[in-house]
Amino acid sequence: MGPRLFAALVVFLLARAAVAGVLQVAVISDLNGSYGSTDYDPRVAEAIERIIALKPALVISAGDMVAGQRRPPLSGAEVRAMWQGFHATVSDPLAAAGIPLVVTPGNHDASGYEGFEMERQIFAEKWADRQPDLEFRAGGHWPFHYAFDLDGVRFASLDATEVGRMDTGQQAWLADAMAGAGPTRILFSHLPLWPFTVGRETEVIGDPAVAALFSTLGITLHISGHPHAYYPGASDGIALVSMACLGAGPRALIGTDSPSEPGFA
Repeated sequence: MGPRLFAALVVFLLARAAVAGVLQVAVISDLNGSYGSTDYDPRVAEAIERIIALKPALVISAGDMVAGQRRPPLSGAEVRAMWQGFHATVSDPLAAAGIPLVVTPGNHDASGYEGFEMERQIFAEKWADRQPDLEFRAGGHWPFHYAFDLDGVRFASLDATEVGRMDTGQQAWLADAMAGAGPTRILFSHLPLWPFTVGRETEVIGDPAVAALFSTLGITLHISGHPHAYYPGASDGIALVSMACLGAGPRALIGTDSPSEPGFA
C-alpha cells in the first residue's frame, strides 16, 4: 500500500476573547523532490485539494518548498522555474480558494550558508507580492522572520536554515515580536529545536539559550519541518511538532525502523 495522507486533524483550540473557539490551521512541509525539480509528487496536489476542501483559516509551510542548495549551485533560471512550479501547484490554488498561506524558509529554499545568496534573494523576490492579508506586526522581514495575529493568536516565523545557534539579533526580534501577545503563541521554522529522526540528529537549532528564550516568552507550540517525520511531543512545557514530508525522503523517528508516512497536518 502506498503512503497515506494524514487527514488535517491538527486543530488548535484557542481562546477568542472570552469565548472558547476553534481555529483550524493546516501545516505542510518538505514538499520538494530532486535538485532542480519543477514537478511535484501527485500527493502534493492531492493534499492541497484536501486542504481546500477543509477550508482552514490558515496554511503554514514549514519550508523546503523547492529543491535548491545544490553544489554546484543551480542557475537563477532554474531556481525561478522551481518557484513557478511551486506556485502553480500550491500557492495559486490556495490563493484562488481564499486561504492565506504563510511560509518559513527551508535550507533548500533559501539557505543561509555561504554560496546560496542568490537563492535567498530569489526566495525574497518570489514571495514579495504574496504576503497574505493578515495582521502583521511591525519589525518583521517577510518572508524570513515575521509575526502576525489571527483570532487572538500570535504566530511567528523564524529564519532557521543553519544548524546551531540562532543569531542574537533574531532572538531580540522574537522577544519584541511576542510583546503584548495573548496566551497562545505559536512559532514555526524549518529546523527543529531538538532532533527527531534517524540521520538528522545533528541538523537542529540545538541551542539551550533559544530553548530558554522560548520558555521565557511563554511559547505554546513550535512547529518545524526538516526531519521528514511526524512527531508530536513536548519539552519544558512547550509543545513541539515535527512535520512529515509531502515530498521525497520520509525518515524514521529515532528509536524506530519504519519511515514516517508522508502527509500534512
